[in-house]
Amino acid sequence: MIYLDTSFLTPLFREEATSAKVANFLSRQEAGSLAVSKWASVEFASLISRDVRMGTLTAAQGKRLIAEFDSIVAASLVVLIPSANDFSLAQEYVANFATQLRGPDALHLAVAHNNGGEFVATLDEGMLAAAKKLKISARRGIR
Repeated sequence: MIYLDTSFLTPLFREEATSAKVANFLSRQEAGSLAVSKWASVEFASLISRDVRMGTLTAAQGKRLIAEFDSIVAASLVVLIPSANDFSLAQEYVANFATQLRGPDALHLAVAHNNGGEFVATLDEGMLAAAKKLKISARRGIR
């Protein structure tokens, strides 16, 4: 199972330099081999909400993007629900100050670790560096 961080999925819904590469990577994966945490939906909605507040998206556009995200996630990915063990491990990761992890990223890494993810696909350089320190397999997935 490949665990997808929110940063890896976002380019599918917003035009970014990595959009085509992310779509290509995902299209080459076997059905049922990709997972995401329910937490990603919260993070994605937060990102879109920020864009609406900043005026780069209208409220209608924001609602449409969030609905698209939720629909694609439900139809195409294994959705993992964070457990108490995931939150406890995320706290340990954050309390390891050398990782410089923020809570949301620590939760992604904990969910992936506790569910036996092959690797975490992320475009977040900070998460990649923290995963390396924690000896968790993580990679960009694209070049």
